[in-house]
Amino acid sequence: MTEQPWIAIDAMGGDEGLAVMLAGVARARRAFEGSRFLLVGDEAAIREALVAHPNLSQNAEVVHAPEVVGPSEKPSQAIRRAKRTSMGVAIDLVKQGRAAAAVSAGNTGALMAMAKVALRTLPGIDRPALAAPLPTLGDNDVVMLDLGANTEVDARNLVQFAVMGAAYARTIMDLERPRVALLNIGSEDQKGTDVIRDAATQLKAAAHLPLAFTGFVEGDKLARGNHDVIVCDGFAGNIALKTAEGTARFVADLLKRAFTSSIRSKVGFLISRPATELLKHHLDPNNHNGAVFLGLNGIVVKSHGSANERGVATAIGNATKMARADLTRRIAEDLGLEHVARPARRAGTPKPQDAAA
Repeated sequence: MTEQPWIAIDAMGGDEGLAVMLAGVARARRAFEGSRFLLVGDEAAIREALVAHPNLSQNAEVVHAPEVVGPSEKPSQAIRRAKRTSMGVAIDLVKQGRAAAAVSAGNTGALMAMAKVALRTLPGIDRPALAAPLPTLGDNDVVMLDLGANTEVDARNLVQFAVMGAAYARTIMDLERPRVALLNIGSEDQKGTDVIRDAATQLKAAAHLPLAFTGFVEGDKLARGNHDVIVCDGFAGNIALKTAEGTARFVADLLKRAFTSSIRSKVGFLISRPATELLKHHLDPNNHNGAVFLGLNGIVVKSHGSANERGVATAIGNATKMARADLTRRIAEDLGLEHVARPARRAGTPKPQDAAA
């Protein structure tokens, strides 16, 4: 049997605390036979919590880190304490090669900043992008990026995001040639900014890439299931993600209110319960948890801070799949195929900037 990769877990990160993080790790261990974990954080607290998970102890080692990154801590402050925090040590284990991936439910801005400083970007990658799976009406989720790492991008960045997103979709969803679209204000060729149209031109011309470029997609069709990867800048992507999450909560709350408004509606709820439970499962963010920073020299996965045990296990499962498939190498190989020349920056086009974390 091939030796399984080690996954570093920031055991102290997240809103729900150490108990939920370890319960998620234990759940992931049962789902992925042979999984091995480096549990990073306060050693005494972790060992005490491990008493509730005796089987996990056989597949895990504890790595002591005395400090924790706060939920509102500035990235610049977190970076200075990286070597003493559970988040920073988990990322450093990936840098050292002791872990194939790191998972944290902590401060997103700090995690992004630490990962970029410690791991750096792959050769040929200008900027890493934050990617995550979102639910659709189709058989598979849709991978969307960038979800907030870069507020402004150029056409070359979008092309690189498309290549990285396609590699991610092939790894996680086992797709041979993922369908890739650019998020735009219309589906017509003349719609959108110069940057988006330039990126579309380059992707159309790059037929050798392991992806199928399908053109533009509008925001109201993100969840139709007609695409496998949707590419955009981090500003638009973060707004789209938060809007989708808010809409899902709105629908769930609206249904709950409707089904409790009268005796008749309560009876209707009992009749339709199988359907509503299916809807609840489909919209539950814990079933689609785990965003990854693509384009780095290593795999770093961000779990929702409020994720429950199942959500944490989902994020760890995605990290395990990416590690086993050697996603970083896949992206590097795909980018080696890219022959698109760097376009000249248009006059007046601002230089891409990192998101303010």
